[in-house]
Amino acid sequence: HHSGASTFTLLGIPGLEVQHLWLSIPFSSMFVAILIGNGGILFLIATEATLQTPMYFLLAMLMVADLISTLAMLPRLLCIFWFDAHNIGTKGCLLQMFFIHCASVVRSALLVAMAFDRYVAVCEPLRYNTILSHTLVGQLGFLALAKGVVLILPMPLLLQRLTFCKTVIPHTYCDHMAVVKMACGHTKPNRVYGLFVILLVVGFDLLLIGVSYVLILHAVLRLSSRDAILKALNTCSAHFFVILITYVPALFSSITHRMGHIIPPHAHILLANLYLLMPSLFNPVIYGIKMKEIRNKIAKCLCKKDTLAISPRHKDVSG
Repeated sequence: HHSGASTFTLLGIPGLEVQHLWLSIPFSSMFVAILIGNGGILFLIATEATLQTPMYFLLAMLMVADLISTLAMLPRLLCIFWFDAHNIGTKGCLLQMFFIHCASVVRSALLVAMAFDRYVAVCEPLRYNTILSHTLVGQLGFLALAKGVVLILPMPLLLQRLTFCKTVIPHTYCDHMAVVKMACGHTKPNRVYGLFVILLVVGFDLLLIGVSYVLILHAVLRLSSRDAILKALNTCSAHFFVILITYVPALFSSITHRMGHIIPPHAHILLANLYLLMPSLFNPVIYGIKMKEIRNKIAKCLCKKDTLAISPRHKDVSG
């Protein structure tokens, strides 16, 4: 049973409190861009029959994970910036922590599933539809969700048994380690478990993604023509960029966390926010640019609007 704190105070970005209102401009712009980008691609996948393939179903799941992560974090952050609403109840804090970290684990697991999808597309193209059936894609999605819930649920549960002496969290959201630092008493199990999750998720998932890419490269280099090689590499390029913007900032943020004394707190907190938001912000852009089908559908939608806007005038002229 936890005692002491019934509410926490989220400071926002320590050292930049005066700039909170200005900082709200890029963050609220990102929020709008994330909602439009991810929502738009989800709408396209749901409504276009040609996009209802295994790869796009996995992409849709990734977009949902990105939206959940953003919705768990950004509205609260904007409330701090706009209304100085710094207080958050202990239960609300633990709930926010669960959703943010769970979405990150699900996102990582889906990137592994997408690496498997690309491996089958390049190495077993003729058997692609047989191997990646709708059932298997559903099972991969369920496994990603189960992994997130099973790995992250112990975090708030372990925190609930602690007593909190400090209540001011120098952060914009309830990050696991930031909340652990508020507790007095024996926090070693929390710290060890947090590290175990990071190593398991980042280490194991990156290993599986790495293996699939080694196999893909091995298959690609056996192809005879240069065109075939480029086509095969292009098949994987969007996924590869998404991996970079998901893991590189996360690893960078993790390193800065360990080097807390060298890096100023506001830089660390800004990085922690960006590493969560960057995948949600850039995934729709990367897939929108790299995927011909999505590009064509967007162009088609925009052209439809243009012709609708022009057509009445034509009628007037002809009349």
